Amino acid sequence: ARYGPRQLAYSGPPGHGKNGTPLKGIPMDHHTHHHDLHPGDDGHSDSARLADLPAGTIYTCPMHPEIRQDHPGNCPKCGMTLEPLMPSLDDENPELKDFTHRFWWTLPLTVIVTVLAMFGHRLGWFSMGVQTWIELVLSTPVVLWAGKSFFIRGWRSIVNRSPNMWTLIGLGTGAAYVYSVVATVAPDVFPESFVSMGRVSVYFEAAVVIISLTLFGQILELRARSQTSAAIKSLLGLAPKTARRINADGSEEDVPLTHVHEGDRIRVRPGEKVPVDGIVEEGSSSLDESMLTGEPLPVGKRPGDTVIGATMNTSGSLVIRAEKVGSATVLSQIVQLVAQAQRSRAPMQRMADIVAGYFVVAVVMIAVTTFIVWGLFGPQPSWVYGLINAVSVLIIACPCALGLATPMSIMVATGKGATQGVLFRDAAAIENFRKVDTLIVDKTGTLTEGRPTFEQAIPAENATEDDVLRLAASLDQGSEHPLAHAIVEAAHERGLALSTVNEFESSSGIGVRGEVDAKRLILGNTALMQQEGVDTAVMTEAADSLRAKGA
Repeated sequence: ARYGPRQLAYSGPPGHGKNGTPLKGIPMDHHTHHHDLHPGDDGHSDSARLADLPAGTIYTCPMHPEIRQDHPGNCPKCGMTLEPLMPSLDDENPELKDFTHRFWWTLPLTVIVTVLAMFGHRLGWFSMGVQTWIELVLSTPVVLWAGKSFFIRGWRSIVNRSPNMWTLIGLGTGAAYVYSVVATVAPDVFPESFVSMGRVSVYFEAAVVIISLTLFGQILELRARSQTSAAIKSLLGLAPKTARRINADGSEEDVPLTHVHEGDRIRVRPGEKVPVDGIVEEGSSSLDESMLTGEPLPVGKRPGDTVIGATMNTSGSLVIRAEKVGSATVLSQIVQLVAQAQRSRAPMQRMADIVAGYFVVAVVMIAVTTFIVWGLFGPQPSWVYGLINAVSVLIIACPCALGLATPMSIMVATGKGATQGVLFRDAAAIENFRKVDTLIVDKTGTLTEGRPTFEQAIPAENATEDDVLRLAASLDQGSEHPLAHAIVEAAHERGLALSTVNEFESSSGIGVRGEVDAKRLILGNTALMQQEGVDTAVMTEAADSLRAKGA
């Protein structure tokens, strides 16, 4: 994947906010108080979450980016676990690991309870009274342990007056479980009409199946989100982990990238990546900047030229002075852009949140009405039917799609786009992009594959195309230039046998010289041909025609 100008950036240049200000750090939302969110609400270990995260890490909700705080916890609006504002390369989602652990440990219990509830009376393994107690014992870990975080989220949605899908799940599964526990422990408090097949009807299987299905859905959602963050991690992976710093006494040492400060002198050796943005002080070389510009050919750098972090030094040695480090580098600002776009809210998402809030309240009212109407006017046992139907309304009407589909589509779009070299400013840009019918591109580098490929060789008299290609590829075997790689690769594809090159010499930026099959060869641009006194007039017309077509 290539990153940089091959992008669709809206509302300003990359690395800047909508008003043009640099994105050098995002302040904490002062409207979110520490008592609004509590670490460990969903049973996760704070120490596990904080491992390897730098001090001062800000946490935010993936679905509600306005929620920010300086410690982990849950979102008061949707109940989701907060994530670091800026992801790290080694960041692992503890919630995914925890939910997966709870799901697989309790799935067998859910299966057994469901089989007993559906077929226990036919199997005849236990009396119905004993079977009820077995269902209670097996269901309790599923509901109280595996579903603990769901009830906490549901309760906090009520406390924070932000009804959401967890409100419905908590009420539905909680009502089914509590009713069934009472029916098991104190069946005598229920009227005779509640008795079916020798016991008061219980609905443990409804509670455990909903918990397990919800856990499974959360696992799928968390995996999808972790895959979308792969784009950010691939961006982070472009930067080197260390830099070779030149100390004041002239000595050199390799230091972690986080220890590099503005003004430090850094040596960049051939084959190494530039660690930070800076200015060349000594040396000359060619840098592969395709990760930023999409241009396939290296760019020459000399003293006074600027260099960008994460670009590759191809040949010479450079000494640069660091100008921008940490979150101020171009690469860091691109990472911030992608992360911010994934958490931004599209106009459609804001409308979905408003609708979901009213929807949950309406569903609860309908469920209560269902319970009362069935209890008063339904067939016997009417109140049992009332409870079943009320719980069904709560569970089935859970607005998972309304509350999750829109933000998930935004996260997937921005993540997938970043892996293809397309960066979106925010979610509103993605939504508005459907109106675009014309795309204007400013440079060829925007549309390249990031590497050159061989197209054709046009021989002069007394030579064939394969002869020219074989000699050129033989000479280019010792060159690190992208054009040389393309020529050698084309020769291999045609099955041409390459010869050994002697006295190879590279002239940076203009071509190479050497001896192949006892012939002295030069390969390069017009400047090199003129320097060597080669008359290219016979080829000028054909060459100009090809250049006009973009060759």
